[in-house]
Amino acid sequence: MPATFNHTIVAARDRSESAAFLRRVLEASDAPSWGPFTNLSLDGGVLIQFADLPADRFPEIAPQHYAFLVDDALFDRAYARLVDDGVEHWADPQMQQPGEINHGHGGRGVYFRDPAGHFLELITRPYV
Repeated sequence: MPATFNHTIVAARDRSESAAFLRRVLEASDAPSWGPFTNLSLDGGVLIQFADLPADRFPEIAPQHYAFLVDDALFDRAYARLVDDGVEHWADPQMQQPGEINHGHGGRGVYFRDPAGHFLELITRPYV
C-alpha cells in the first residue's frame, strides 16, 4: 500500500475556536472528537485534530503552515467569508500584499492566520 496522509494534530489555545474557524472557512465536516481532540474531517479521509497546548508549559505556539487545495467555487465562498469576517489576509507568504489574492500556478491563492496564529493557505491549483 502506498503512503497516504491520514491526520495531523494542530496546536491551539482554544481547540473548539480553532476547529470552528477552519470548519467555517473550508466547509469541513465535523468528525467524532475524543480525549483532548476536537476533530474535523476532509475529503480523502484526512483528519485534522485540534489540541489545546497548556500555556504554562508552552507559553508560545510555534506557528505552522497548512495549505488546502480547494476548487474555484469553494475558494470564492471561503474568500468571501474571510473578507466578511474581517480576517487579515495576504496574496503572499511574506505578508507584503495585504487584502489581496494571488494568481500563481494558473489558479488563485490566499494566505491568512487561524486563531492560534498558524499560517493557512488556500490554493485552487496544486504547485506540482
